[in-house]
Amino acid sequence: MPALSGLMSVMEKAARKAGSKLRRDFSEIEQLQVSMKGPADFVTKADQKAEDTIFRELENARPDWGFLMEETGEIAGKEGKPRFIVDPLDGTSNFLHGIPHFAISIAVQDPKPDGSGWGDLYMGLVYNPITDESFWAERGKGAFLGHKRLRVSARRKLSEALVATGVPFKGHGDIEEWGKIYAAIAPEVAGIRRFGAASLDLA
Repeated sequence: MPALSGLMSVMEKAARKAGSKLRRDFSEIEQLQVSMKGPADFVTKADQKAEDTIFRELENARPDWGFLMEETGEIAGKEGKPRFIVDPLDGTSNFLHGIPHFAISIAVQDPKPDGSGWGDLYMGLVYNPITDESFWAERGKGAFLGHKRLRVSARRKLSEALVATGVPFKGHGDIEEWGKIYAAIAPEVAGIRRFGAASLDLA
């Protein structure tokens, strides 16, 4: 089993530091749910604080790399250097409604050799602050949950499979088209789940 590389260790440290703050903020959501102001502004600030924490940790480790972040947007790095892609709070609606299922995602992307844009992702981390689980993968090493290797399921029949999905909401996506897809797939599978944090679905 491969050990965490130096860069992955840096990414995990950043995610854990931001995650501890998200856990603390999440514990306050229940009280905010009953307030007149509501928790939306609080969650936005929690999201931004998590992103700031991750940015500071990663920038300190790789000061010449670029960033693409959900809240801040793109920050250019030195030409020819990789960039970090950061989602500090995937599952915002879960967080907002007091559902303990959300994650921090950090990936690393190489520039294309010819300088024409961005190429492949070669490293990624999904950290669940509530369960303290780190899912990670590096090109050529495989995928892991902590130190345990993850493997593709041995199931070969669609009827034995659970399917994860998103659901269109509040002006996002085509609910009618989604309904047709759901109607076609649902009778053929063991179940369909919508957990509300795509990164954890994939992990």
